[in-house]
Amino acid sequence: MPIIHPDDVPTLVYANEKGEIKNFSELYMAGRSGTFFSKPLPDDLIPLPDGSELFLLPDRKPIGISPADDGAALFDHDPAAPNEMIQAVAAFMAPAHTAIHSAAYEPVRDDIPPLPLFAYTAVGWHKGRFWVSAFRSDPDNRQDAQSFDLEKIKRNTVRLLKNKSGNRLIQHLGKCCLSYGCPAARNYFLGRWEAPLPTSPVCNARCVGCISLQPSGCCPATQDRIAFVPRVSEITEIAAGHLKTAPGSIVSFGQGCEGEPLLQAEILEKSIRSIRKRTNCGTINLNSNASLPDKIERLAKAGLDSLRASMNSARESCHTRYYRPVNFSLREVVKSIDIMKKAEKFVSLNYFIIPGFTDDPDEFDAFCDLIEKHRPDLIQLRNLNMDPDWYFETVGYNPGAHQPMGIRNWLAELKKHFPMLRFGYFNPSLR
Repeated sequence: MPIIHPDDVPTLVYANEKGEIKNFSELYMAGRSGTFFSKPLPDDLIPLPDGSELFLLPDRKPIGISPADDGAALFDHDPAAPNEMIQAVAAFMAPAHTAIHSAAYEPVRDDIPPLPLFAYTAVGWHKGRFWVSAFRSDPDNRQDAQSFDLEKIKRNTVRLLKNKSGNRLIQHLGKCCLSYGCPAARNYFLGRWEAPLPTSPVCNARCVGCISLQPSGCCPATQDRIAFVPRVSEITEIAAGHLKTAPGSIVSFGQGCEGEPLLQAEILEKSIRSIRKRTNCGTINLNSNASLPDKIERLAKAGLDSLRASMNSARESCHTRYYRPVNFSLREVVKSIDIMKKAEKFVSLNYFIIPGFTDDPDEFDAFCDLIEKHRPDLIQLRNLNMDPDWYFETVGYNPGAHQPMGIRNWLAELKKHFPMLRFGYFNPSLR
């Protein structure tokens, strides 16, 4: 399918007091990269992907770009209703898409609460459709909106929940599927591709942007964390059956609805051995903060095929400020990567993307150094689900003398430096 770009830069969109989304044709849309605002280039823009959502950003007024001088311009009132409040608008994109620019806005005051834990991509309007500053980062359609038959999902889920009433993990995944619309859980109940295996109700990090557990009074977590540790038999029942029958089959420990799976390493090790006694099909993957290298070594010996290590930054200080780790650091993370590579296993980095920080020249240099020394196989380009201002404050983001590289330039430079490195969004099937 050819890549579609607009023939001109889209115009600014905003929401009025009623929540109606409108466009203002006298200003171009703006994109935000760290503390910098600019007009996206046509090559930065794609139609809003199917399955995406538009969010209103309360207490934040939109910023656009003036056609006269390409300067940033605050849009502070609705021309049709000058006395009413307006709000900025952002896109929360469907999976397999990565942001080039965040939404551009200005807070109405200093003490506003942070936005909920989603990613906020710049969006504009042109010729009857919404456009976002982003690109498709993986051609795999496993989580595309049009690939889900909602009636079939509900039918399959209800039937399996009834037939497997004694398996607590299947019951948990049923809630993830029916209540939260989790794409991985949906695919499990459809019997295809990657199935989730959450196992851990506890964690050894206190990530500022954790989507499954937040302190009281903060922005709410987007889903409930699993409240029990599944039995080996419960895990094996799901995983062995899925790996045997699903096309492109993968099962993954470490999900958004749990803590750190390495804290249940004994259960994971027994489960991997149990699964492999029943089938050699498919890929067994671990999504992890990679904090416990000795546990990683045990799992690799048991038959773990791949590790996806999550990382917000290749710089120790920024990693620590975001993860707030308990008894581990970035040094343990890269040691875990080295252990998997030595065992000839596959390693992905789940590298959180936030425009302005990810492509900051200092972060780029640190990331290149990490790749050069530890040689991961794949970089997964996942948007960080967090209010940009909150994140920048958390990690102490302070742009240097040079502006950010731009996410497209950042990616092009990485590909040039490391031609064998793969880029995508999803865990790959290895068998």
